[in-house]
Amino acid sequence: MAVQSIPTRIRWAVDYMDVQPSDHVLEIGCGPGAGAEAICSRLETGKLFAIDRSESGVDRTKRRCARYVSSGRLTVRQIDLATLRVPVKRLHKVFAFNVNLFWVRDCADEVALIHERVVPGGSVFLFYETKFPDQMPTVVAGASAALSQGGFSVSVVEQPSRAVIGIIGKRLG
Repeated sequence: MAVQSIPTRIRWAVDYMDVQPSDHVLEIGCGPGAGAEAICSRLETGKLFAIDRSESGVDRTKRRCARYVSSGRLTVRQIDLATLRVPVKRLHKVFAFNVNLFWVRDCADEVALIHERVVPGGSVFLFYETKFPDQMPTVVAGASAALSQGGFSVSVVEQPSRAVIGIIGKRLG
């Protein structure tokens, strides 16, 4: 299999998350596996649990990250966040890139599930490409409200090139 590069926008997002070697991370919407690869490359004793509703996304992530799957560092499942039962009881970080769930509909149940599993002081990182700048205020407002109403302190960051916006939710108490 040809070596695939990790897109700059994904690399920036994972760098921003500051994944630590012992972190337990949930990735929502793993798609082609670039985020999973970037996260797993930083883990030593930590683990990544990656999910996607798409069978092809799960298959692509498993192929791309086969070495992390075989080492036990990565588990990939085809499942919707709403029905997820995370095998890791305590998550340090949750990562999603271009997952519209958090701004297109009511996601209080999903945010509550995440809040229950993220350790106090842990964070949710929702990153979105800014391909449609006029849509960004709606994305930021919707995702920020969902996290805030779910018990997270919210901040917004922007990639220096302005290609990506991150909505960061830190779990309080």
